[in-house]
Amino acid sequence: METINIALPKGRLGEKVYAMFKAAGYECPSIEEENRKLIFENPDKGVRYFWVKPSDVAIYVERGAADVGVAGKDILLEYRPDVYELADLGVGKCRMCVAGKKDFFDDRTQTLRVATKFPHIARTYYSSLSRDIDIIKLNGSIELAPILGLSDVIVDIVETGRTLLENGLEPREEIVPISARLIANKVSYKFKNAAIRRLAGAVGGRE
Repeated sequence: METINIALPKGRLGEKVYAMFKAAGYECPSIEEENRKLIFENPDKGVRYFWVKPSDVAIYVERGAADVGVAGKDILLEYRPDVYELADLGVGKCRMCVAGKKDFFDDRTQTLRVATKFPHIARTYYSSLSRDIDIIKLNGSIELAPILGLSDVIVDIVETGRTLLENGLEPREEIVPISARLIANKVSYKFKNAAIRRLAGAVGGRE
């Protein structure tokens, strides 16, 4: 049987996604054991799983180390990997939003200072509005930027909005809804087409 290599994102999302693969008939018992292994295989089901950092899934798939993987739409929009997007898995739902202080007023005569981990998404969004912006690329605690006057607004993922609220911020505009997507390597999709389409149909509810 042809083996499909599957990159799963580490953490809660990956566990949810693996449960979906398992329910669809692609179980791999060794992945549920307490161990430090990195690769888990079930030859009877034709699958080999490995856990990777969520932001790395698309790289493994694009480069062909994995045939398929599961990545957030935010990663796909930001890094634009050359992969096929096969299905929206409907889990890991959140929103990419612009957020700022409750009393913030956007003076369009001034360049807007935007702090974000997602510069490409932010640039694309504000370009569509013909708005001049100054991107401030940060890697963590984005909420601090407008509080300390480093930026006017932030562009970030919002799940419940609670963190924003607790820091005196609020979502102001939704840019795009985010969820986990099943993606495939383009060469793998060509040469393992039947197996990948079958898996996509079983896990994503469509091919």
